[in-house]
Amino acid sequence: MGGSVQILIAMVLYVAVVIAIGLFYAKRANESSDNYLIGGRKLGPWVTAMGAEASDMSGWLLMGLPGLAYWCGLSDAAWTAIGLGIGTYLNWLFVAKRLRKYSHVSGNAITIPDFFSNRFKEDKKVIMTIAALFILVFFSVYASSCFVTTGKLFSTLFGGKYVYMMIAGALFVIFYTFIGGFLAESASDFMQGVVMVFALTVVLITGISDAGGISAVIENAKSIPGFFDFFGIAQPTVVGGVQQIGQAGEPLFGEAGKYGWLTIISTLSWGLGYFGMPQVLLKFMAIEKPSELKLSRRIATVWVVISLTAAVAIGIIGRVRYPDAFLTQSTAEKIFILMSTNFFIPIFAGIVMAGILAATISSADSYLLIAASAFSKNIYKGIMKKDASDRQVLILSRITLIVISIIAIFIALDEKSVIFKVVSFAWAGFGATFGPLMLFSLFWKRTSRAGAIAGMISGGGMVFIWFFLIKPLGGIFGIYELLPAFVFSCIMIYVVSLLSKEPSKEIQDEFEYVKSLND
Repeated sequence: MGGSVQILIAMVLYVAVVIAIGLFYAKRANESSDNYLIGGRKLGPWVTAMGAEASDMSGWLLMGLPGLAYWCGLSDAAWTAIGLGIGTYLNWLFVAKRLRKYSHVSGNAITIPDFFSNRFKEDKKVIMTIAALFILVFFSVYASSCFVTTGKLFSTLFGGKYVYMMIAGALFVIFYTFIGGFLAESASDFMQGVVMVFALTVVLITGISDAGGISAVIENAKSIPGFFDFFGIAQPTVVGGVQQIGQAGEPLFGEAGKYGWLTIISTLSWGLGYFGMPQVLLKFMAIEKPSELKLSRRIATVWVVISLTAAVAIGIIGRVRYPDAFLTQSTAEKIFILMSTNFFIPIFAGIVMAGILAATISSADSYLLIAASAFSKNIYKGIMKKDASDRQVLILSRITLIVISIIAIFIALDEKSVIFKVVSFAWAGFGATFGPLMLFSLFWKRTSRAGAIAGMISGGGMVFIWFFLIKPLGGIFGIYELLPAFVFSCIMIYVVSLLSKEPSKEIQDEFEYVKSLND
C-alpha cells in the first residue's frame, strides 16, 4: 500500500470520527437556535478550555507559526508566541467570569453583538448592526485562511492542484458546521485540541532527536546571522520573493536585522487581540458554571504554552534539518508537513497530519458559525424581521454560512497566500474592533452608547487605515496594526463617553449588580 494511500486512510478515519460527532449533536442542534449557536450554555470546563484554544489557534499554529520561524528565525515567532501566551492568561483571568455573568444577566445574550446591544439597552440596534457587520467582514478573511491551510495540506500530501484541494477541504468544513452547530463544534474542538498538541509534541521530540539533540540544533541555528536571536532577525537573501542559493548549495542570508523594543512591543501586542476574539469570548459565555472557569483558565494556559513553544521550535529545527527545502515564505509554511512525512511511517504521519486538519476544522467551524449568527440573529431577527420564528433564524443561519463560505473560498484562491499574514490582519481587526469595547463594557460603568459606537468604528477602521496607508511608510510606522488601532479605540471610547450623556440609572444599576455577583 502506497504511503499517500496510508496517510489518506488515517485522515479519512479521523474525519469519520469528526462527522460522527456532528451527527450525534445534530438533533440537539436543531431543537433551537440557542442550542445551535451557543449550546444552551451547557459546556463543561475542559470542553470550554480546549474548545476556546483549538478554535482560536487554527491551522496557523501548525503551519503559519512554524513557517515564520523557519523563514526568519526565533525573534518574530517567539515574541508573537509570548504575547499570545500572556494575552490568553489575562483574558481568562479578567474577562471570562465577568462576561459569563454579564451576558446572562443582560438579556441572556447568545452572541457578542447581542451582548453589546443589551449592555447599552439599545432601542435602535446600531451597536448590534456595526458589530455584526465587522464580524461578517473579518470572519470571511479568517475562514479563508483556514481554507488556504487545507489547500496547502492536501496539495502537498496528495499532489493535487491547490485550488481543487482547497475547495474539497472547504466543502468538508461547511458540511460539518452545517449539520452540527455549536455543540458539535465545541465537542470536536476538545478532541481536536488533544490531537493538535499531540501532533506538535511528537514532531518536536522526533525533530530534536533527528537533528542531533538540543545543543546541535542551537549551534546550527546560531550559524545563521540573527536566526537564533531574541533581539535580531534573520534576513533571507531574496530575488523576486525567492531565497537565493549559494555556490555550495546553501541558502543565502544577509546581515542580521535589528529587532528593537518598538518592534518587540508591537509583536507582543498580539496578546491584546484576545480581548476581542468572538470565538474565544463565546466559549466564556457558554460554560455552564462560572465557578468552573478557574479550572478552564489553567487548562487553556498550559495548552497554549506547550503548543506555541512546540510550534516555534519546530520551525527552528526545520530550518536546521532542511535548510533549502523551502525558498519562499509561503512554501515555508509546509515545514511541519515535510517533517511529519519524513519522520514517521505513512499511517502514523497521517494521524499527525490530522493535527493540521483538526486545527483547521476547529477554527473554521467557529468562524463560520459566529459569522452566520451575526447575520441571522443580530441583523435579520434583530433589525429586519423582529417577529422571525426560531426556525427561520436557524434556516437563515445555515444559508448565511454557505454564502460566507463561498466568499472565503474566493479569497483563498491565491496559492501564494501566506497564512500567517492573512490571520494577523483578521486578528488585528477583531482585537481592535471589540477588544477595547469589551474591556470598557465590563469594567467601566461610565462607558456610554456613543462611546461604544465610536470605539468600534475607530478601532476597526484604523486597522484598515494603518495596514493599507500608514504601515507601507515603514520605519516607526511599520508596527503591527493592532497596537495603534487598539490604543486609538480606547482613547475614542474614553473621550466620547465623557463628552456624551451619562448612561441611564438602569444600565448603571445592572453594572453594579453584575459586579457584586459571587460564585
